[in-house]
Amino acid sequence: MQKIRFDDVETLKSFVSEEFGPWGQPIEITQKTIDDFADVTGDHQWIHIDVERCKKESPFKTTIAHGFLTLSLLPKLSGSAADGYVVTGYGNATNYGAEGLRFLSPVPAGSKVHARRRLKSVEATPKGTKITSQVAIHVVGSEKPALLVDSIVLYQPPRA
Repeated sequence: MQKIRFDDVETLKSFVSEEFGPWGQPIEITQKTIDDFADVTGDHQWIHIDVERCKKESPFKTTIAHGFLTLSLLPKLSGSAADGYVVTGYGNATNYGAEGLRFLSPVPAGSKVHARRRLKSVEATPKGTKITSQVAIHVVGSEKPALLVDSIVLYQPPRA
């Protein structure tokens, strides 16, 4: 595993690629996880929480995870360890934003999801180093992503 300082922009740029890296570890999306997310967010749409109704009325015949639940798993699913490098030496890493967020296919309750990513860009800024990664989250075994997003993180220097 190569350790790269957050401010070593040129070395980080050497990892920019059109190809996605390897899959990370899968995690299961249980109905309890979906129900807990519904409680936290107040989104109790029946397609997420009503198992019996979904069996009868849903085109998926089961409940599905909220899109934002899937999005919220980004930190757990897309760590850089699988990419062959880890960013070091920063004081903090801040979510800077997201671009191109798309929910492309459902995540059924009881399925497992995994993610892979690719480094799209690295930019030195006055506040630190801005890194944009494209992340694809898939239901394990599915060719089509459940979610695709460009995630932007700002790595800032340590404070004295």
